[in-house]
Amino acid sequence: MASMRDIKRRRESIQSTSQITKAMKLVSTVKLQHAKGRAEETKPYFDKMYETVSGMLSRSGNVDHPLLSEREKTGNKKKGVILISSNRGLAGGYNSNIVKLVTQGDFSVEDTIVFPVGRKGMESVQRLGYTCQGDYSEVMNNPLFGDAVSIGKTVVSALESGEIDEVYLAYTVFKNTVTHIPTLIKLLPFTQEDIQNMEEAAKPEESEGEDGAKKAEALMNYEPEESETLGYIIPMYMNSLIFGALVEAVASENGARMQAMDSATSNAEEMIDKLGLLYNRARQSAITQELTEIVAGASAIE
Repeated sequence: MASMRDIKRRRESIQSTSQITKAMKLVSTVKLQHAKGRAEETKPYFDKMYETVSGMLSRSGNVDHPLLSEREKTGNKKKGVILISSNRGLAGGYNSNIVKLVTQGDFSVEDTIVFPVGRKGMESVQRLGYTCQGDYSEVMNNPLFGDAVSIGKTVVSALESGEIDEVYLAYTVFKNTVTHIPTLIKLLPFTQEDIQNMEEAAKPEESEGEDGAKKAEALMNYEPEESETLGYIIPMYMNSLIFGALVEAVASENGARMQAMDSATSNAEEMIDKLGLLYNRARQSAITQELTEIVAGASAIE
């Protein structure tokens, strides 16, 4: 059995840790309330943006635009991933789960460029040999739409220059306080299969007539020209999805950290109780031993 001094020292250390985790839980709870409200307010707009662009593209026929058309390439396609993580740890599996979408997915080290938003994700992929372009860690402190525009411009420029051929977005969807879903979506370009899937997702339930037959849908007309219109709409669509992902990621991060600190505080309290029992047993054993020595000494004198 450990000595009373060691047990007392360890219990005091865990008590100090418990105070820290409890304070971090309270801070994360306050931040979560703000981030949760912001995510709930902005989510309908970005869902509608995706639905609108999906419906527009599905009704446009064969769209010829450099940002939408899939490139024909003999070798492996270069992929760009906007990876949204956090700047700090102590959030359970939040950062590791989002990094796994890249490291355990169809993204080879040689053919992938990561645009990191968050220091923890950047450090993780760099250790594994991935190429990172830019550092947008400060964005996670307070995401603004201007930050999403800046990231979007960088990624679109890389796409237009041929540095990358596809763009993906890896972030954590905030479903509720305890549920956060790591998600990977493809932003650009769109294959015919992607457009068909978008069309199915964007179709309203009332698209059928009274007799059950599907209503005919007119093709999309563009004014001004198709390329000019899409050149404005597509970057806006991309910036909107990036900003929506940033807002949801902040809420998910604080939710994950609140849960992690709550679990850490509970574990610390359990350890303190166990160490309290061990300390009392050690103290009782020491007192019993002293009494035994006193009695033995008295018996020897007699």
